[in-house]
Amino acid sequence: MKTNSTGSKMFSLILLAAGLIGLIGALAMDFSGSQNAVRGPMLIIGVVLFFVGLYFFPTLKYHRQIVYVIFLFPLLFSFAVTVIIPLLLGIGYSFTDWTGIKFTQVVGFANYIAMFKDPAFIWSIFITFIFVVMNMVLVNLFAFLLALLCTSGMKGVGFFRASYFLPNLIGGIVLGYIWQFVFNNVLIKITGGISWLVQTRTALMAIVIVYIWQYAGYIMLIYVTGLTQIPGDVLEAAKIDGANATQTLFEVKIPMLASTFTICTFLTLTSAFKQFDVNMALTNGTGSVPNFLGNYLSNGTQMLALNIYNTAIAKNNYALGQAKAVLFFIILACVSLVQVRISNKREVEL
Repeated sequence: MKTNSTGSKMFSLILLAAGLIGLIGALAMDFSGSQNAVRGPMLIIGVVLFFVGLYFFPTLKYHRQIVYVIFLFPLLFSFAVTVIIPLLLGIGYSFTDWTGIKFTQVVGFANYIAMFKDPAFIWSIFITFIFVVMNMVLVNLFAFLLALLCTSGMKGVGFFRASYFLPNLIGGIVLGYIWQFVFNNVLIKITGGISWLVQTRTALMAIVIVYIWQYAGYIMLIYVTGLTQIPGDVLEAAKIDGANATQTLFEVKIPMLASTFTICTFLTLTSAFKQFDVNMALTNGTGSVPNFLGNYLSNGTQMLALNIYNTAIAKNNYALGQAKAVLFFIILACVSLVQVRISNKREVEL
């Protein structure tokens, strides 16, 4: 037993040493600017050998925890590379004159001051909040009504569920161009030759309609799941007590769906805040804006995500766009936390 333990320990040490050598060598080549094609495979092989060595090391005190970390490492590494590190770098770049490739100096809060002096950005925040409020109410309302319809025992319920969910499978860019054709060539005849996409008020309503049509089916499935999980004996007891359909809905079903409402409102809130593809494809942010901001704006339906994209990509001002993105993240995080806090408190009350 002792010989086997010694041999296993030696094998593990060899793997650990080989892994560390591979990691250090790959990182050294990378930092030195070497273009050797071996550095990528060497880095991957080094990581694999290091973790395999840890896995087979026989006398580690926290061996089980190490195994957990090994299995979680690909997910944690991907999350760190795609989310955490870019977020931290983005916050740093927002205080510089970053060009998308490099920066030459630190400018402090100059980018943040500049974005609050931009009337178009202020308007985009305002119009985004209006859009979010409208969609939180309307998407959840239509989705809940569709869920009630799909759980009412009607014939062909599977077909209707699939039909309502189908628009969610269409990409936002494609969806925007399809509805652009509808508004400019079909509904224009109803409105007397005036396109819905010209004025901000009607263009915003057009985006809301498309968003509801796309997203309500997805939220409906969550409500359907919540409704089908309500215990049948509870509904039967309400029926025996003489409750009609309306009383059962408001006194039994809705209170028991409190957690479902929390999930759905959170999803619609975050999704509406991040609206980009339909906004760009349908109106590209165009539409007249009232003159109360001090000057005339022609981007009346340009919401926050599209404004950030246009600042960074179209105007090639990456530092200012990154500063706007940081503020966008702060706004979204704060609003989401407040919404979840209020919804959870409401759950307890119900």
